Amino acid sequence: MAGSDATSPRRPDALTLVERMRAGDRLALARLITHVENRTPAVPAIMKAVHGAGRDTFVLGITGPPGAGKSTVVDRLTALLRERGHTVGIVAVDPSSPFTGGAVLGDRIRMQGHALDTGVFIRSMATRGAFGGLARATGNAIKLLAAFGFQWVLIETVGVGQTELDIMKLADTTVVVLVPESGDAIQTMKAGLMEAADVFVVNKADRAGAPALMAELKFAAHLAYTSPGAPRDIDWEVPVLATEAQAGTGITELFDAIAQHRAALTTTGALQERRRARRRDELRALLVDEFMARVDERLRAGELATTFQRVADDEMDPYSAAQAVLAVLSLRPS
Repeated sequence: MAGSDATSPRRPDALTLVERMRAGDRLALARLITHVENRTPAVPAIMKAVHGAGRDTFVLGITGPPGAGKSTVVDRLTALLRERGHTVGIVAVDPSSPFTGGAVLGDRIRMQGHALDTGVFIRSMATRGAFGGLARATGNAIKLLAAFGFQWVLIETVGVGQTELDIMKLADTTVVVLVPESGDAIQTMKAGLMEAADVFVVNKADRAGAPALMAELKFAAHLAYTSPGAPRDIDWEVPVLATEAQAGTGITELFDAIAQHRAALTTTGALQERRRARRRDELRALLVDEFMARVDERLRAGELATTFQRVADDEMDPYSAAQAVLAVLSLRPS
């Protein structure tokens, strides 16, 4: 179509978009996030160009089961951060539409009060089949928001329960939001949630059952804190807070707990060590992706079809087949 980006001779390339983003162009930022969502060939060059930018950005994860009020908590925390002069980038990970592949819920609708605030940027991202409650491109989107200059990045996960633990790999501090009705489910989720949470929040705390859930969470948090040999990088007993986010009640106390956790991470050096571990994990994940891409390419070319078929027919054991595949890929001598 005449004048479209697909045909325009002035269509900006990815690195031009990076330059525009760094100059404060929000549209360029949005287009770069679209690149990482769609995993275009430009992604490596984009991420190389922004590497090292925004190291002072603090990443806050908000997770918990569906219906806990995570979006409202994010909205109220954003308002408080803006009142205190901080800029905020938000990544809201929603389920994928089965028709378009796009985000279904569209958290920007629920946070429309910030739509005209130039100190806030909100992006809904679809999971597109990724597990762990996060879109596969979330990590790169965080880096882009940091490179743009946002002081805080808030990640709201899709809300799928125990499989949301991937948030730990991306967030500096993780807040787990529950509601009184979560009491019956907490037994099945407790182990994973106790591992993920840096702060517990019981939202909609005016409802019946809130005191009982808070008491159970406090007991579990204290037990985890006092257990001998429990792995921890800072001296931190997970606090359990009550909020009524819709009314704004308890949000200041929640932010204070987040700030205290951030201070504890910073003063002990644990924040930097967590980020080092995150970068190592990212490299491993990229290597796995690259390896699988090469395997798929060789399969399409027919080079590995016989090996895979022999394993499927039980004529060859998988370990021997793996060695054969590595030899074909020239990753190990045959």
